[in-house]
Amino acid sequence: MTSKEYLRQAHNLDALINSHLKEKAELQQMAFSISTPNLGERVQTSRNTDAPYTKTIEKISLLEDRITREIDRLVDLKAEMLSAIEDMENADERLLLKYRYFDDCSFEQISSILHISLSTVYRLHSAALKNFVVPTKVDSV
Repeated sequence: MTSKEYLRQAHNLDALINSHLKEKAELQQMAFSISTPNLGERVQTSRNTDAPYTKTIEKISLLEDRITREIDRLVDLKAEMLSAIEDMENADERLLLKYRYFDDCSFEQISSILHISLSTVYRLHSAALKNFVVPTKVDSV
């Protein structure tokens, strides 16, 4: 795994969590909305006595458990990443990696924050990725 792939894991996991949160909100809206009754003729011999929202609530519960596990994994991953970044010798490279991969700043924003040219940001980022040591115990996302 390259340095960049390792550092992008937190962003990808965060996007996955946000996607699950959106799905959960949609399921909640669906579970608690009023559905129209089915007045058509039933051919089925046994009638389902469960409320129509029961399966949706079960899905929400399973999704909440998954979100919790993913958040725990994100917190652990960020702590591991931060520790690896802090082990780097060059302070400018550490700062740039924090802005880029923790604060999700664009290269243009980093250029403005650090008061350096965009080409210097690119050069510094490239050097930082070369000098970054990916921890040996890595669980990819």
